Amino acid sequence: MGSPANPRSAPKMQPDSSARFREIPSVDELLGRPRLLALAERAGRALVTQTARRVLADLRAELRNEPAAGAAQILEAAALEARVLADVEAILTPSLRRVINATGVVLHTNLGRAPLSSDVAALIAEVATHYSNLEYNLESGERGKRDAHTSARLAELVGAEAAVVVNNNAAAVFLVLHTLAKGAEAIVSRGELIEIGDGFRIPDIMSESGAIVREVGTTNRTSIHDYERAVTDRTRVLLRVHPSNFRITGFTERPSLEELAALGRRLQIPVFEDLGSGCLADLSSSGIAEPVARASCDAGASIVSFSADKLLGGPQAGIIAGKKEIVERVRRNPLFRALRVDKLTIAALEVTLRAYLRGAFDEIPALRMIRLDSRAIGERAKNLIEKLRGAMPEGAALEVLAGFSVIGGGSTPDQQLPTTLISVSSPRHSATQLEERLRKPRSGTPVIARIEENRLLLDLRTVLPSEESELAAALASALS
Repeated sequence: MGSPANPRSAPKMQPDSSARFREIPSVDELLGRPRLLALAERAGRALVTQTARRVLADLRAELRNEPAAGAAQILEAAALEARVLADVEAILTPSLRRVINATGVVLHTNLGRAPLSSDVAALIAEVATHYSNLEYNLESGERGKRDAHTSARLAELVGAEAAVVVNNNAAAVFLVLHTLAKGAEAIVSRGELIEIGDGFRIPDIMSESGAIVREVGTTNRTSIHDYERAVTDRTRVLLRVHPSNFRITGFTERPSLEELAALGRRLQIPVFEDLGSGCLADLSSSGIAEPVARASCDAGASIVSFSADKLLGGPQAGIIAGKKEIVERVRRNPLFRALRVDKLTIAALEVTLRAYLRGAFDEIPALRMIRLDSRAIGERAKNLIEKLRGAMPEGAALEVLAGFSVIGGGSTPDQQLPTTLISVSSPRHSATQLEERLRKPRSGTPVIARIEENRLLLDLRTVLPSEESELAAALASALS
């Protein structure tokens, strides 16, 4: 007898690639399967057909590299049907979804910053699903301006002569500098050339606006004389940037806004202050020291800008307020139209501003969260633990701890809010595993928590009371 045949020399034992490709069903065959027929009724035949073609194309690519032993499984019609179903469902499922913020970071940039009130949501729904008087004057029956819905309220709250709204504060800074100092000099302290997040830096925005950046002083010390000595016949604006996302302490010097405004008046050069955080209410009673926009106008700033979705507690927008002549120049800038906001932002901002004018700060969710007392949060935490007591698996523990919340959103970097935390532990899951189970639940709303010193922590300051039942269910599921 001869020696045994080498398996590698017997390709007939394996189905060749052409045979495997012949087993792939056609698009029509795949679409004729019952679950895909039902899916096409619900999602539309065009989408299901397109997805089926893509799945089959991917399958052909896989078969070129797939060992023959594994080919049968991926060629099964039921498996292909399931792939099409999963892909179509992924397309139809919104990527942007609600989460429960249990981090204690009030203006969490990654979680959408300031939540809006139910009153805001109601007006947004009304103007989104109907026509509105966005740019129509109902009194005169003529074309109006969309600024009319927010400008007067903003000017009143800030103590300015006029105000306009653009899509964020970076756009506001860009537009003001482009209007006032394109091709000319803007003087700014070296210590205020900050990065505002995600790689966006003030000097870059200034340069892109067409302004020539003229730095004065040093990182930690700049005097009023530094500004004065730097002024030339090409100077068009004195820029002051509030360091809302960092602090320099120790051997420092910075002229007051009153001093800078006095210099600007004497030299007839406008003073522009970028306030960043956009604080309209005095939060000192909550332990937050942040300049109020009205104070800047009262101190003599010619123009100010700030965010609407930070400490103001509104939608994403950038506010420009100040002297009427300058605001009108900004509004006439052709770029203003490119940076303007839509009707939904205007609706959200208008409702938020009305709450400010009435002094109804608790109607603004972000302000209500900031103003919450740690004892009230502690009572909620104890009640939540009590509700969970019967659903707790053996060995799991919930403990109440004193801790701190933060504002977030690039605001008040060195200031914290006393709070009460819930510490969660389990013999079955580590803190990292619990965090992931809450973030990626099998069903229900994702919960975003935080981990400190290998402990999973929940802060109810940023959990809406209406979300507590969902949080309890998610926690019980994660601990199981």
